[in-house]
Amino acid sequence: MLDDKRKIGVAFTGLGIAVQFLGVIFLFDRGLLAIGNVLFLSGVALTIGFWATLRFFMRRKNYKGSAFFLVGFALVVYGWSIPGFLLELYGFWRLFSAFFPTVLSFLRRMPFLRGILDLPAFKGVRG
Repeated sequence: MLDDKRKIGVAFTGLGIAVQFLGVIFLFDRGLLAIGNVLFLSGVALTIGFWATLRFFMRRKNYKGSAFFLVGFALVVYGWSIPGFLLELYGFWRLFSAFFPTVLSFLRRMPFLRGILDLPAFKGVRG
């Protein structure tokens, strides 16, 4: 079971992804994208701990993903929303692509998502 700090971290992570999505829908709004990034990073830090987050981003195999993500974040804050978001997206993919099957297997356990994730489009992804 999750303690309160981790529950808040999962909520911040989910809220950060939702705010990022809103930022994309509202034509790459710089403010929403930046707030979404801050919420996502603080949520990850609260969920797994500050030092574990720092170690994750500073691992040798994660240097490229971390660099792309942080440069993309800086570009979004500076005002270049679309190139910054694309760099962030590539960095996010490099950093977290190994976790996607685990996340899908977790989401398949939720009753309201099980029916959607059992569709043929999602069956090919194993987790």
